[in-house]
Amino acid sequence: MPRKRVRDKWRGKSWYTVVAPSYFGNAELGMVPSDEPEKLIGRVIESTLYDITNDFAHQYLKIYFQVTDVDGKTAHTVFKGHEYSRDYLRSLVRRRTTKVDGIFNVTTKDGFKLRVSICAFTLSRIKTSQEVAIRGIMRKIIKEKASNLTLDEFAQEMVLGKIASDIYNEAKKIVPLRHVGVRKSKLLTPLPEVSRLKTQAQKAAA
Repeated sequence: MPRKRVRDKWRGKSWYTVVAPSYFGNAELGMVPSDEPEKLIGRVIESTLYDITNDFAHQYLKIYFQVTDVDGKTAHTVFKGHEYSRDYLRSLVRRRTTKVDGIFNVTTKDGFKLRVSICAFTLSRIKTSQEVAIRGIMRKIIKEKASNLTLDEFAQEMVLGKIASDIYNEAKKIVPLRHVGVRKSKLLTPLPEVSRLKTQAQKAAA
C-alpha cells in the first residue's frame, strides 16, 4: 500500500514582519507566517512596552496591535489596547488600603472609541465619598484627554504614563496615593471603521 504524502503546511507560507504604528517608532514586533497577505488583516499581535522601549522596567505592560494592511512583506498595525500583567497588578495590592477603579468609554479627537480602565491605590483606607471624588477626577481627565488627542497621541500618553501622572497630581489633593495607572484599554472601533479613519488621517496629513 503506497504511503500517503503528508503536505507540508509551512511550505506554501511566507513570513511577514509586523511593525508597530509610527507613534510607537515603527518598532518590529516579530515575524508571522501566512499563505496569503490578506489573511493577516485583523490579526492581533501581543507585545510588551519593553519590546518597544528596551527599558526592562516596562516589561509589566502588555500592548496589543491589530494588523490593518500589508505592504510587501511588512504588516502595518494600529493600537488595539493594553493591560497590566496579572503579576504586576497583584503586586500593587496592599492590606488596609483602598483600590479605586474607574471604567470609562471615550472617543478620541479623530473618532476612535475606546474603553479605558484606571486604578488608584491609596496609602490607607478611605471614605466612600473620597472614592467618588477620585473617580470623578479620573472621568474628567480621561474624557478631556480623549477629546483633545488623536488615537496616536492618546495611546502614547496612556502607555507612557502621562495620563496617569495628570490624574495622580489632581487626586493626591484629596488623599495620599501610592499608585495611579491606566491599567487596561481596549479599542472598540471595528476594523472596517479603523481603516476608514486611518485613511482620513493620512489624507489630512498629506
